[in-house]
Amino acid sequence: MLDRRRSVRGKVIYGGVAEFNERGSTIDCVVRNISEQGACVEFDPGATLPQHINLTIARKNRSFLARLIWRHANKVGLAFRTMTQDAPADDLGERLRRSEIKKRQLQRRIEDLLSQG
Repeated sequence: MLDRRRSVRGKVIYGGVAEFNERGSTIDCVVRNISEQGACVEFDPGATLPQHINLTIARKNRSFLARLIWRHANKVGLAFRTMTQDAPADDLGERLRRSEIKKRQLQRRIEDLLSQG
């Protein structure tokens, strides 16, 4: 999971994770621009996204229920429906959820590496 902040030409950008569907599938992303109403987010060019996602920005300790409103190449515009503050890191349920997400990401990476060769 991307969990760092970088500055590019004076803009602060954040690593984020988009979560969607009932299985809790995730995909890493870069938040290029963010406001109270929405964000411009960059994904891998081949990423397929549904209309509604949960965007988590760990550095800001925030999660947003968002709707995809535009797409251009590998960037999308998201309109936030609601914002929630993540549970404290010492909360066992939250730690378990994050561990399960990380486990799924690592399993997909292992499968990708094994299929390459």
